[in-house]
Amino acid sequence: MHKKSILVIGDLMLDSYIFGSVDKISPEAPVPVLLAKEKSFSLGGACNVANNLVALKVDTKICGVIGDDENGKKLLDILESKGINTDLVYKDERPTTLKCRIVAKTHQMLRFDEEKILPLSKELESKILNALKLEKVDCVILSDYAKGVLSKPFTQEIISFCNAHNILVLCDPKGKDFTKYKDATLITPNIKEASFATDINIKDDDSLKQALTYMKDICKLKYPLITLSEDGIGYMKDSIFYKSKAKAQEVYDVSGAGDTAIAALAFKLIEDKEDIKQACEFANIAAAIVVGKLGSAVATLEEVENAISRSIVSHKILDIKSLKDRILDKKVVFTNGCFDILHIGHVSYLQKAKTLGDVLVVGVNSDLSVKRLKGDTRPINSEFDRAYILASLACVDFVVIFDEDTPLKIIESLKPDVLVKGADYKGKEVVGSKVAKEVVLIDYIKDKSTTNIINKIKG
Repeated sequence: MHKKSILVIGDLMLDSYIFGSVDKISPEAPVPVLLAKEKSFSLGGACNVANNLVALKVDTKICGVIGDDENGKKLLDILESKGINTDLVYKDERPTTLKCRIVAKTHQMLRFDEEKILPLSKELESKILNALKLEKVDCVILSDYAKGVLSKPFTQEIISFCNAHNILVLCDPKGKDFTKYKDATLITPNIKEASFATDINIKDDDSLKQALTYMKDICKLKYPLITLSEDGIGYMKDSIFYKSKAKAQEVYDVSGAGDTAIAALAFKLIEDKEDIKQACEFANIAAAIVVGKLGSAVATLEEVENAISRSIVSHKILDIKSLKDRILDKKVVFTNGCFDILHIGHVSYLQKAKTLGDVLVVGVNSDLSVKRLKGDTRPINSEFDRAYILASLACVDFVVIFDEDTPLKIIESLKPDVLVKGADYKGKEVVGSKVAKEVVLIDYIKDKSTTNIINKIKG
């Protein structure tokens, strides 16, 4: 678990799914008849926020109310099985909120809810506030689903306490009155919620800025923020507008994406309270993972870190035009090769090349280029695979693929400060040597080559 601790306060819900198939219409009424085959339960509402935090390996506590009923017992069992601390879950006279979805194959036909919206008693509010004073947490998330737990006065009491004790407080809002969350670190309305609360039709960047400014002025938020679904997140820092682009490739189900986003924002902000940019980028990646899954899913820390790694690597593989914009005012080192099966000789060579300047750019022969140079049986690995593996090396800053037999066009375009080749080029003319300011020859590690590896595999 992450060393930091987060407390989620809000409306606790149990989600239920009944899966089956529909093969006929009822003779009693013109409605489909579902043959139920499977029933499952999962965490909903504030519980799903907590579930997302646990998936990010955060020490997670949850606070709210359930009924003294079977659904309440089931909800507690699931929370505890996930490793979520339930010491601050209280029982009162309301039934446990249940949202049951009827699903025929993958099509949701109907949802029915069991709930009773009641405000907390003053006694229970005091109990929660006193418990909060004893808890050592770095962040509080208020997950408001308008079921009665978070009244406006109670919400303001929690926020005031958090601010007085330097605790981050993030709110997932409901309703039209966003002043309920005044002085919070941030709130996470979507476009529809923000448009409703601000009376601003958010349809472009100008109206988005207007809504964010309104939220900042009315609610006194540190970071006014609006989630934009497939367009990412819009936010302000020090009254300057920013937009963090979404990372989703395929969208299967958007349910639960808001819970994932606020959990991910909290996760990053407890690492660095001032780095809202990184927090938004992290939240976008986590949300992209979740919408690619069915149901109220979560994004694990490993999944997010892998996605970040892939994103960083893919952004290192560029075309010439994009590359030139990234290396301005840098001492550029350039080398090239097929790099068909990467081995220690390649890595050692590239590490030495990197020490000769600020930026190491590696030109990689395309598949067609390799075939012309080495025959129809090569390359073993595709051009993208070779470029991706090279880009994964810490010593390589950028990779560019070229179709020609030599990298002369790239060298003429980049005009590198240092051109690097292997020591076997001693006494030979190096392509591009008349363009680069300096040519450096680096020794290879003896007997380390792609050809030797292939011959060894062949026996």
